[in-house]
Amino acid sequence: MTSSKPVNRGLIVMGTIIVQMGLGTIYTWSLFNQPLVEKFHWALGDVATTFSITSFSLAIATLFAGRLQERLGIRRLTLLAGLLLGCGLVASAYATSLTQFYLLAGFVVGFADGTAYITTLSNLIKWFPERKGLIAGISVGAFGTGSLLFKYVNAALIAEAGVSQAFLYWGLIVMALVAAGSLLLKEKAVPAAGTVQAESGKPDFTVAEMLKTKEAYLLFLIFFTACMSGLYLIGIVKDIGVQLAGMDLATAANTVSAIAIFNTAGRIILGALSDKVGRMRVISFTLLITTLAVATLSFIPLTSALFFICVGAIAFCFGGNITVFPAIVGDFFGLRNHSKNYGLIYQGFGVGALAGSFVAAHFGGFHTTFLVIGVMSVLSLLITLMIKPPKSETATRAAALPARQHA
Repeated sequence: MTSSKPVNRGLIVMGTIIVQMGLGTIYTWSLFNQPLVEKFHWALGDVATTFSITSFSLAIATLFAGRLQERLGIRRLTLLAGLLLGCGLVASAYATSLTQFYLLAGFVVGFADGTAYITTLSNLIKWFPERKGLIAGISVGAFGTGSLLFKYVNAALIAEAGVSQAFLYWGLIVMALVAAGSLLLKEKAVPAAGTVQAESGKPDFTVAEMLKTKEAYLLFLIFFTACMSGLYLIGIVKDIGVQLAGMDLATAANTVSAIAIFNTAGRIILGALSDKVGRMRVISFTLLITTLAVATLSFIPLTSALFFICVGAIAFCFGGNITVFPAIVGDFFGLRNHSKNYGLIYQGFGVGALAGSFVAAHFGGFHTTFLVIGVMSVLSLLITLMIKPPKSETATRAAALPARQHA
């Protein structure tokens, strides 16, 4: 039974935007590093590890979010995730050891954030199957906008109330945002698994079916490459500006805000463009631009302007990749199990977040890492030129049946 009352999809978009903006605030963590060092006298690297745990926990949460949504529903799950996220931040206000920060601001906050992030994104895409790229851009763009806006909010909170109290107010604000947004969400019903969508003619893959295809692993490799390049650069852009482009600290610090702007712009612009020109063409373009930018950073003497152009281009492309990939997974494997299928591909984000730093730490710093990213980008670019959506076993049998009956 379905209700005959028309659904206001605009309200669902608004609710998702509010939720995603609240979730995106976790990317202001760098503001808290130095104040925590000054208050507790911990090493900067140890404090910064908290956000690495947050990012890794966020990625892991996407593996379980789809099953939790099936049990609780999108509205209830998002509300609970928002409460858990807020409580993790509020409790961090009273943390006095690194272990407590790793558990609360790292694991708890990351898991809650990842759970709400992927389920609300997937749910919104299901409501707009005809505009998957644009709608993913709006959702993921809201996530980036939350990060950009809260850089000023959290900076003010730290300055006025101190770093510990800032966690308290931050947690309460995020809890209110996610809870309010969750009230506007509505579950999108999708036809039973294994059926072919009448409106699209494309089958829905279960997780097990997806893992039997080579395309799933190729998409993971492409996504890993895209995330490795973007996340590594974003994490150390100030240091690169100082060491490679000869910038002073103040000028190099300004590139952080510029990257946030280009990142958000890429999410919206390339997401919408992918609906018109094809998603793999967009990914091919971003990988080509990333390769050229990394090569420039590696082999050409840098001026401040050239450095700014390169990092802006990489941030723009990274934002587009993060946006377009949820839609690609929907195109390749259907929408019914989208949150679970994309949750597996999304592990490329978590692995990519660690890979760049690992290569830099163990194999020679910036230039070696840029070389690895460049080679991986070329390989992934070649894959995008050849990869095509797979056919499920169910669809293959269904297509073969009329032919046998006709014979």
